Order: sequence, then structure tokens, then C-alpha cells
Amino acid sequence: MTAALKFLLQALFYLPLMLIIGYFSSAPVFVHLPPDQALLRLSIAHAGERKQACRERSAEELARLPPNMRAAQDCPRERAPLLLELEVDGELRYRAEARPAGTQRDGLATLYQRLAVPAGQHRIVVRMRDRAEGGFNHVRDETLVLAGGDSVLIDFNASRGGLEFRR
Repeated sequence: MTAALKFLLQALFYLPLMLIIGYFSSAPVFVHLPPDQALLRLSIAHAGERKQACRERSAEELARLPPNMRAAQDCPRERAPLLLELEVDGELRYRAEARPAGTQRDGLATLYQRLAVPAGQHRIVVRMRDRAEGGFNHVRDETLVLAGGDSVLIDFNASRGGLEFRR
């Protein structure tokens, strides 16, 4: 078989593949959101408070322990689950409880949710509880004007004051 014939056969083989790849790279148009919709993204990874408070060990307890384990405080590792509610214009749109990760339940609890809302002005209330009992200890209430295609991230950052909305 001559070299020219080999190149011709390769071109005949690769041409349909190139056409298929070219078509699928641009033709099926993907619409992320309709033009009259905005997106609320809730993405939280947070370690709740400890379920039980630390306690001081007595001198007798410390004496019974090996020298390398003589910590003055005994702190259980398990953390409280996160309880979160998201309300849009007075309607509860999302409520979830996330348990901490890890075999000892001492890791981060994570939540992720996407909600499409119509463009316009909305009152958004986010409530979160990261302790074992009691009411919500983190609340954020804001009125946002969302244009079509906007995306708002709802996050928790303890060093910046708790719940926050970012565009």
C-alpha cells in the first residue's frame, strides 16, 4: 500500500470524527439559567460546637494516666449537627440537618443546595444552628435585587461574622 493511499484512508476515517466533535462542541446549546431566573447557591462547610463541654480531670485521674496522656482537660470529640433553614419571600424553601463527618463525628458538616428564583427583589432569610440544643444562633436577613442570570453564594465564615451573601 502506498503512502498516499494510507493518508487518504486515514483522512476518510478521521473526517467523520472531527465533524462529530465539532458539532457537539458548539451545537447543543446549554442554558445554565433561563434569562428571567437567578440562582441562590448555599454552600456551607462548618464544624459545629462540641456536644459536651470539656471537664477538668482530678489529680487522682491524672495520676492514673500514662505521662504522655496527662492533659488537664477531658474534651469529648463529637460535635453538634448543623441545622439550616433558607426562607425566600416568607416561604421556607430549604431545611436540612447535616451531621459532622468522621468516625468520631468530629469533622465538618457540609451542606450544598442550588435554588433558582425569579429575577427581582427578594427577602432572603438564612438561619443556622451549630450547637447541640436551643434556637438558631446565626441569622442573616437581607433584601436582594437579583437580575436575570445573577448567582448569589450563601456561605458561613466565622471570622467574618457568620453567614454572608456573596455575588
